[in-house]
Amino acid sequence: MKLHTKIFIGMVFGIAAGLIIKSLGLSPATLDTIIHWVEPIGRIFMNLIFMMVIPLILSALILGIAEIGDVKKLGRMGMKLLIYTIVVSFVAVMIGITMVNVFNPGSTISEDTREYLIGQFGSEAAAANAQAVEIEQDERTIGDIIAQIIPRNPFQEMVNAFDAGHTGGGLLSVMFFALIFGIAMAAVGEEKTATLKSFLEGLYEVVIKVIGYAMALAPYGVAALLFNMVLNVGADFLLSLLWYVLIVLGALAIHQFVVYSIVLKYFAKRNPVTFMRDIGEVTLTAFSTSSSNATLPTAIRVSIEKLKIPKPIAHFVLTIGSTGNQNGTALFEGITVLFLAQVFNVDLSIGSQITVVFLCILAGVGTAGVPGGSLPVIVTILISIGVPGEAIALIYGVDRILDMSRTVLNVNGDITAAAYIQHVEEKAGRLHEAPAGGTQQE
Repeated sequence: MKLHTKIFIGMVFGIAAGLIIKSLGLSPATLDTIIHWVEPIGRIFMNLIFMMVIPLILSALILGIAEIGDVKKLGRMGMKLLIYTIVVSFVAVMIGITMVNVFNPGSTISEDTREYLIGQFGSEAAAANAQAVEIEQDERTIGDIIAQIIPRNPFQEMVNAFDAGHTGGGLLSVMFFALIFGIAMAAVGEEKTATLKSFLEGLYEVVIKVIGYAMALAPYGVAALLFNMVLNVGADFLLSLLWYVLIVLGALAIHQFVVYSIVLKYFAKRNPVTFMRDIGEVTLTAFSTSSSNATLPTAIRVSIEKLKIPKPIAHFVLTIGSTGNQNGTALFEGITVLFLAQVFNVDLSIGSQITVVFLCILAGVGTAGVPGGSLPVIVTILISIGVPGEAIALIYGVDRILDMSRTVLNVNGDITAAAYIQHVEEKAGRLHEAPAGGTQQE
């Protein structure tokens, strides 16, 4: 049985078991005993995910930036791809954030449910919320905020990353350290950093493997978390969760059929309907695998054979894009962060929401192109704005369908980017030139 099927079964089982036990009219003491025995299952699952957040940020983000950050090596094509990625990812995140602000899915839950959720995640939730309020009320300049983000001791920020009372930059400082390190690593050159790059690639693969082990426990962790939640508050939160899912799918559809169509028609000079029909095989592969990396060989083949995109461009753009150009992931992260902030009653100012936009774009570069790869990254963003990182567990049960859908957007966005780069190079009369590093293997 596939993992996503197991997770879905775990979700249904947890909800059903919670509703059944709740309907039996057991005494509060008995219910507390049941929760006491079930709760560690969910906590073990979450701790395994948290355990890998720091090494994932360091390895994935440094490698992601190193791949697209060296303008000299990548040349003008790499610079155009970088600008395209930032602009389109910005549009994606803004679509998501706008929809969350318009529909407010997290504000539909009752106060009783909200109080339970805050209590469920212990004192960390209250401390995180208090810290967020303090930050909002603190009259600091932009310079002060930037100075706090730049770490004096990145290792200290790593140690205190999950401490809600920590006054430093925390995970945001860790991400900044990874960003600067990746840019510098690319600038030094491959010859001198080959060993370091090999180490980071090995670390990245080990992290992904450990996350895979954690995800193997996901069906049981999700079942335990939802069982406890339903046992305490009933099915109230589930309606809000359904509203959240519909908003994510709606935002993904808008970006897929409106934004990409505009890019294709006016910037790549292609017929959007014909283009999307020709990449149907890629879309199905992305939806079924939930992995940009697993879809890469199919995407390259279809781009070359059906879309007639030159092989150097297809290899170059799609290989880098499978990790560095993830519009769907950035959009999903923006919606999820704001939704959970609403659930925990953390009121974000315009400035904080702009910070979320920046972090989602940056995180999209370093997000693992594998199923569930964005979830640990969302934890870093949640904590940076004062929402308890454990809140990510609330959307694990519905993440599979959203993961499948956003992967489609990610992969289609890579191919759209390749078509755009092809048109720009053709217009400039420089299509015959291959970019450095443009001979990536399929």
